[in-house]
Formats: sequence, C-alpha cells, structure tokens
Amino acid sequence: MVRTWRLAAVAWLCIGLEGCGHAKAGGAARAQAPPAPPAEIDVTLFLIGDAGGPAVPPDSEPVFQALRAAAASAPHAVIVFLGDNVYPSGMPDSTAPTRAAAERALTEQLGVLQASGARGFFVPGNHDWDGMRPGGWDAIRREERFITAAGGGAALLPAGGCPGPVVVDVGHVVRLVALDTQWWLQEGPKPAGRTSSCPTRSEGDVIDSVRAAVHTAGTRAVVVVGHHPPASGGAHGGHFGWRDHVFPLRNLKSWLWIPLPLIGSAYPIARAEGISSQDISSRAYARMRVALDSAFAGARPLIYAGGHDHTLQVIAGTSTRYVLVSGSGTFGHSDRVAALDSTRFARDASGFMRVEFLRDGRARLGVLIVDRAGNAAEEFGLWLN
Repeated sequence: MVRTWRLAAVAWLCIGLEGCGHAKAGGAARAQAPPAPPAEIDVTLFLIGDAGGPAVPPDSEPVFQALRAAAASAPHAVIVFLGDNVYPSGMPDSTAPTRAAAERALTEQLGVLQASGARGFFVPGNHDWDGMRPGGWDAIRREERFITAAGGGAALLPAGGCPGPVVVDVGHVVRLVALDTQWWLQEGPKPAGRTSSCPTRSEGDVIDSVRAAVHTAGTRAVVVVGHHPPASGGAHGGHFGWRDHVFPLRNLKSWLWIPLPLIGSAYPIARAEGISSQDISSRAYARMRVALDSAFAGARPLIYAGGHDHTLQVIAGTSTRYVLVSGSGTFGHSDRVAALDSTRFARDASGFMRVEFLRDGRARLGVLIVDRAGNAAEEFGLWLN
C-alpha cells in the first residue's frame, strides 16, 4: 500500500511535468510526401480498427462515410478491419437483447464494403471475444458466421477462433498475414492442444508458421494485421493523461466525471504495472511480443498494423519496419496519445490509414483524419521505402 501511494505521488508530479518526458503528440507536424501515381498503384490497403460501436443512425457514421468514399475512388481497394468489430462483448447469442445492436454494428461495416466495392477482411479483437470473458470462443465463431452469411466475399481471419496465421496474397506485390492476437491472451476455452482442429495448435506452431509466411514472401511487401500492436503511446502502452488520474471512473462509464485525486492514480499505475493482460506491460502480452519478434527475425515485415488503442500512430518499428496503430474507427472514439522516441506521427483523432502499393514495390502511407461531416483530409504522408 505504501508503494502504491509513493507511485501515486510520482504520478502527480509527472502530471505537473506534462507526462514525465512523453509529450502529447496531438499537434504533430504534417509530413509532406509526393502523391502516388494512380496508374501505377497495384493495391490500395485501408486500415481501420475499433469500428464496432457506431452510436449514430445507419449510414451516418462520419468515419464510415469517409472510408466508403475513399475506397470507392481508390484503385484495387482492400479494407482490413483491425478488431473490436463489435462492442462491447462481441456477437451475442441470437436470443440476447443486445443481439440487434451487435448485428447493426457489423452490418454497418459490411455496408462500407458493399457500397465501395472493396474487398474486405476482419481480424478479431479482445471485445470480439466476449470482452475477454470465458464465452469468447463462442462469440467469435458467431461473429464469423454472421460475416460469412452476409455474402460479398468478406471474411473473418483467422477463422474458428484459431490463432493463425492466415496468408492472403493481394495483387502482385502485397502479402497479408492475419493473426488472432487475442488467442494468446484469452483465458478460458479456446482451440489449443491436441483436441484443436486448427492448423496451429500451440504458440510454437504459430511462430513457426508466421516465420514461414514472412520468409517465403519473396518480393512481396509483408503486412501483418492483428488487433494488439507491439508498441503504442496510448493507454495500452502505459501512457495516461491527467484525466485518467483525476477521473478514473470514466474508464468504466464516460459520463462519470467524479474526481478522485490521488486515489484515482491507483488505476493507471496498476495498468502501467501490467495488471491487465490487454496492456503491453503484462507478462502475457510481453510473451506474445517476444515470440512474434523471433518469427520476424531475418525477414522484417514492412508493416505491423493493429488497433486496440483509440488513436492514430505511425511508429518506427524494430522487428517490423513500421508499426501502425489505427484504432479510432468511429467518430469521437479517440483517446490521448503520447509521443514515443520512435513515433513519426500520433494524433488523438478519428480516422483511418491508407497504404498505396505500387507495382515497382514502393509503398506510400497516408493518415486520414475525419471531421463530423464525414470529410477526410490527409494529415500525414510518408513513402515507406
């Protein structure tokens, strides 16, 4: 208890010093990069995460409007939804009172694919696994069945609650490697061990298969997609703002503006110490990161793209060249973000990312910020190679 109060005092000192060295990156300067020649684009990849809770009338979610328009006008568009496709607890049983809202959330995302003509993939997030509860395996399979039944060619990858990887070669120059990262962190029933019907039944199997996927890509640019990122300047990376210390109950309900100074600091401190498996500082998360790093050794993927933190971040990676965090897929659903030493761009804003892959192997990243009217503007652009 004494240690907790000492840490709380340090936390309050950090608040006064603007975050103990991690400056808020909401005002990052716009990077200028020449546009990609449309005639030379082989694949246009859109990355959007945590899009499963639109709280607006159908077809009026601003981020979906902007994504739909951008994908419709892009050459050879592919959209990857980066997990947490249904808030807050995945796809419930057909008799549950929350079933209609869950169906609407997925239908809205599927509608973006249908209206734009883009090819679409979904990867699972922790909320899709029944919010990390023991019924998660059933919930993720119900979500898979709903997406498949909707038609249009969209797919949840990996399927069946399996960890993956699933390899999808897109166009002539891109290899997608899809992972279910929640499989690593899920407590309770999941497909693992000798009774599993998945192609990979253990963590070792997963890593061997990921290693094979990235090492056999040839000249294709490898893009790994999974919900949990290996690095982040958001809350899941252990970076909290003063509101988290003063108003901790807002993490339960956004309208609970009840000040709890000092006492409230216990929550972000515990999170930073790794009390939740969903945070990068936890042992389970660290084990997953180390394992994936070993799989990428000797053949670094160009991109690891995830969501999880409700931010837009571009980070220079270590085992991958770039880490992209695109987790603010519905308007207003964004959180504070801090700049890491390796951060190239970070914003607390709603939007998505676009990566244009040219036939000559080059790739251009654009981070698009969306306003309330559904208009998207590129805030950051970068040629990745």
